[in-house]
Order: sequence, then structure tokens, then C-alpha cells
Amino acid sequence: MVTQRSAQRNEQAVGPFIERFAAVLVEAGVPPMPARVFSALLVTDSGRLTAAELTELLGASPAAISGAVRYLEHVGMIGREREPGSRRDVYLLLDDLWYEVAIRRDQVLAQWAVAAREGVKLLGPDSPAGHRLADSQDFFEFLQHEMPAVLERWRAHRAARLALEQDTA
Repeated sequence: MVTQRSAQRNEQAVGPFIERFAAVLVEAGVPPMPARVFSALLVTDSGRLTAAELTELLGASPAAISGAVRYLEHVGMIGREREPGSRRDVYLLLDDLWYEVAIRRDQVLAQWAVAAREGVKLLGPDSPAGHRLADSQDFFEFLQHEMPAVLERWRAHRAARLALEQDTA
């Protein structure tokens, strides 16, 4: 069944959009091929593609796709499932993707705070480097403290939006 939304999709614009969105991710520090793979998954209605489909869509080698999905899985941006009755893997976006990414980032912040705290002890809290590290530690701990409330507000916001979308559907 073709929905109103999918009928409006401009397939010729999809490829350039993948590249533009990937460029934004690259600017944020994501390596180029993982950024392209992630962007490709993001624009599919299903949010799921096989390695062969990614290879065809992006015009990339199977080895490049393999390395990209390995990276994206490692950083928690995508998941992998086995197609039922098949030996093929399907790469997929996580439900509430950005929430999951933020949760993982919170774990990274905890590691950064510990490392900064160790640096303060090593360099001394009164040294210029110790001051910078103490400020870094304070910032990371501040974000860790604030993150749960922000994420809870996101969950409430998302739930309200989804409920409204269901009511108007």
C-alpha cells in the first residue's frame, strides 16, 4: 500500500540528501563511510538495509560497508539482526535512536570525568593544567547530572507527539 507520505518522496533527491546529511555527521566527527551508511539507513522508510543493499545504494565496496557497520555498531548507532530464514544480516536503526545515543554519550561523559579527575590529582589542582582539568571534570559531571532530566523530558515530549500523531491519523 502506498501511503501519502511515500508517494511524495522524490527518489532523485535521496542520494544528494544522504551525502549532505553524511557531511553534517562528518563535521561532528563521524568517519565518512559510517556517516554515509547511517544516513542511508535514516532515509529508508523501514530503517533497515542489508549490506548488499547498502553497497548498491551508496556505490561503495562491500569491505567499506563492512567497516562502516562495524564502527556504527561499536558506537551504538545501529543494530544488527538476522533476516528470518536467511543467513543475511540486516542493519537497522534503533528505536528512539537519539535517546540511545545520548545514553551512551552519558557513559562516555562518566569516563571523561574520571580521566579529568585523575589528571587534576596528577598535575595538582593549583596548576594551570590542573585548573583546566578541574573545569573539564566539573563540566562533564554537570552534564551527567543534567542528562537524566533532559532525557526524561525528551521521553515525555516524544510520547505526547506520538499520541497526537495517532489521534490525527
